[in-house]
Amino acid sequence: MRKLHPASIAVRSLSRSLNTGFVFFVIGIIVSPGGNGMNLLSVFGLVLFGVVTGIVYEFAYYQRFRYELTADTFDVTSGVISRRDRELPLGRVQNVDIRQNVIERILGIAAVHIETAGGGETEVSLQYVDESEARHLRRQLRGGAGAERTEGDDETALESEADAAESATEPAEDEEILFEIRPRELAILSVFTIDPGASVLGGIALSFASGFDPETLLPTDRIAGLPGPATGLFLLAWGLLLFVLAAWIVSAILTFTRYYGFRLTRVDDELYYERGLLQRYSGTIPLEKVQTLTISESIPFRWFGYAALSVETAGYAPGQSDSRGTESAIPLADATRVRTLARAIEPFGPVDLESPPRRARERYVVRYLLVVAAVVVGAYLLARYTTVVRQWYVLAALAVLAPFAAHLKWSSRGYRIDDRYFLTRTGFWRRTTKVVPYYRVQAVLHQATIFQRRRGLASVTADTASSASLLGRAATAYDVDTDRGLELQAVIEERLQDRLRARQRQRTVGRWFRDSGESDSPTEEPSEEPDDES
Repeated sequence: MRKLHPASIAVRSLSRSLNTGFVFFVIGIIVSPGGNGMNLLSVFGLVLFGVVTGIVYEFAYYQRFRYELTADTFDVTSGVISRRDRELPLGRVQNVDIRQNVIERILGIAAVHIETAGGGETEVSLQYVDESEARHLRRQLRGGAGAERTEGDDETALESEADAAESATEPAEDEEILFEIRPRELAILSVFTIDPGASVLGGIALSFASGFDPETLLPTDRIAGLPGPATGLFLLAWGLLLFVLAAWIVSAILTFTRYYGFRLTRVDDELYYERGLLQRYSGTIPLEKVQTLTISESIPFRWFGYAALSVETAGYAPGQSDSRGTESAIPLADATRVRTLARAIEPFGPVDLESPPRRARERYVVRYLLVVAAVVVGAYLLARYTTVVRQWYVLAALAVLAPFAAHLKWSSRGYRIDDRYFLTRTGFWRRTTKVVPYYRVQAVLHQATIFQRRRGLASVTADTASSASLLGRAATAYDVDTDRGLELQAVIEERLQDRLRARQRQRTVGRWFRDSGESDSPTEEPSEEPDDES
């Protein structure tokens, strides 16, 4: 069995010793209150003990961690205090990701994270192995997961591992470059993407910029002449503006570093991606396990003619990975390029969608009018019991926007029944088009709320093995006619069975040709031809 890279001791010890040292520092402060030298010395001793403990633990972890790639499984033995032996069948390997930060790239090591079918969490992590070894493991694990092995293949597979390790650092000859992000696309993506974690980092950046004194960032000299209430509102607006600006700058920097150098290639039935400036990610997207394609066209990207493509595999959906964005086939590109690549993965036809009936738009109008009514009532209560709002009735003018918002919502929804695919679209601010192959459908749901039933409407959902179904992001045709919904349900179920039978026939024919080829191959060496006698 193989061991981790020796440099992993130093990298892991750095993180572990900082954590344990901080814990013992807190313990030392608690048990040794006061400021005399003896107490400070005891605190320093506890911190030093925590650092040494972390280093010793990581050295023991390195010594006791072993892994081995066999013909059928990937075996891992680990544990310092308690031992743990794991065997991962190669057929269940879902994704293999490789991650490197700046220090790890300098040292030539990488972390390998292996995920199995049925969940988006990492099953096995190798921290850390040689960079060439990481690429070799990824190719071997994904190759073993996509192939059906027999007993006769075991020796051949084991003998080929040495040759594969030597060529791990060389680019594959059959590697096809599908997409590389352009500087303009990366700039637009960075400027208009809002990262959820940027708000926290933006607040921290403002705190450091002000020296932890918020008054230094407020223009108190320019608002001295304003009345009291106006001064408070101005300071609130100014602080909010600074917060949004800081969060936007931090978000742009995070997005730029995350998707810098994004590159998507294809080797056989695998998609390989690479991205990242400071933290480098690379991994695989197995085409044989693709459940749904999602084309996203968000505002303001849609104004520039750009879109994004994400891929959902079995038990794994966009946004679910802790590495963030690893399931994005294209983070941002021209809409034409996105659709071309999507059709290269799943050759669906034109996206000519059928809109919901017009009475669905009336339902949306009523919904928005109820929202406006709730806002007006809330403003009235504030005006009655506080002085924050005075002319509460002005908000009733928002009712004029209800028909326009309802029309935009109605026009952004649609569906299509193709010969091989079920297509749906929804969303105005973030328009998403989902493409689901029939043979990937697990169940077809026909649902109608009490409000939909009053207008003879229903929603039809094509549920797949992706975790997006559990998060409410499955392909759904919203607010279709009730009878039309039942028809959609029957058609999808019928074509699902047709596609399953067709795929079974293809597999049977392919297996028959393989068996025929093996039986026709000569098992004995041909006899030498007699020499010509002259």
